[in-house]
Amino acid sequence: MYFTDRTDAGRQLAALLVDLEGQDPVVLGLPRGGVPVAAEVADALGAPLDICLVRKLGVPYQPELAMGAIGEDGVRVLNEEVIARGGVSQQDLADVERRERAVLEERARRYRGAREPADIAGRTAVVVDDGFATGATALAACQVVRARGAGRIVLAVPVAPRGWRTRVGDAAEQTYCVREPVDFYAIGQFYQDFAQTPDEEVVATLRLRRGEAGVDTEVRVPLGGPEAGGRLTVPDGASGVVLFAHGSGSSRHSPRNRAVAETLNRAGLGTLLFDLLTEAEAADRANVFDTPLLAERLTRATDWLAGRPGTEELRPGYFGASTGAAAALWAAAEPGSTVGAVVSRGGRPDLAEERLPDVTAPTLLIVGGADSLVLDLNHRAERMLRCEHQLVTIPGAGHLFEEPGALAGVGTLAAAWFADRL
Repeated sequence: MYFTDRTDAGRQLAALLVDLEGQDPVVLGLPRGGVPVAAEVADALGAPLDICLVRKLGVPYQPELAMGAIGEDGVRVLNEEVIARGGVSQQDLADVERRERAVLEERARRYRGAREPADIAGRTAVVVDDGFATGATALAACQVVRARGAGRIVLAVPVAPRGWRTRVGDAAEQTYCVREPVDFYAIGQFYQDFAQTPDEEVVATLRLRRGEAGVDTEVRVPLGGPEAGGRLTVPDGASGVVLFAHGSGSSRHSPRNRAVAETLNRAGLGTLLFDLLTEAEAADRANVFDTPLLAERLTRATDWLAGRPGTEELRPGYFGASTGAAAALWAAAEPGSTVGAVVSRGGRPDLAEERLPDVTAPTLLIVGGADSLVLDLNHRAERMLRCEHQLVTIPGAGHLFEEPGALAGVGTLAAAWFADRL
């Protein structure tokens, strides 16, 4: 495997694209999996991030065969040769386009709301996906982007089969790829985590990059030795601020945490997504399970927020995922802790078991109904907690809450819990 997840793939891809920084780029991610990859590229280039919505127009009796593609702004690209060879009538073409246009417009509303697509006329359009297999969608995206007036098209993917550039042809002026393996069966084989990207993550990523969720600031958080990179978002009139503790050590790069943070921001809560471990520390898996170390750093970050203008009056809350939830509970049990509420998503409270009776902050445990092992651990923790607490299961959800609507449910529950108690 070449990539931990799409965020890691995006960082590796971004390292190849630094020469584009001064070429007026706009980064266009292909929903859904291409968006978290594109977000890292946009961050590295200091470029705006948008999505590139395309729909293939399939021949009526052979839908997998593309006779064209459509995009936003009424763009339509047709392959007249396929249409003629397939005997597709104008009525057949109109019927297919009407159906696909309805799907495209619904997705545009879901991802963008009332916001217009980015103006790419005359600019360098960097089209990004999480990989290139058949390339049908990526090539259709390049056609649509060209029809929208892009001055130059760059197609960038983390992984593609050897010889993929031949398929691209003149669809893009420039191509970038991190890995080009000979044995290529599916994009997912090169990712450790290739879980489906929920719609909520796409929306949250776009809104955070546009700064619509509040005052969005890159910060450096002192942790008593190393400094951590972080993203602090404080909406006007925020009623509290929630610090995220992630199991892998990095909260700011977790698309799931970003999605939940966006829900909290809309509910009027501030959020701090930051790294509890440096990249070198996170490479040692033992550090991920060092609950006292992670809890100490979470406490230091809390103290830093308490002394920072703009957040000094905001009561803190903790949102922990997996082993990060153990760190949140451990820190909340410290004498004199000021934390006002804790939410655990798929947490490992067993790693903080000795501290659970000392937690005083109201605690919400959220577990996937299909995550049986973690559910048992949380039932045990529920019996040990003496503070106000509640255990809620999301029916059918697994440990990563990747099922449709599962992550949105987590965000809604967390927002209500924090809003009532902070």
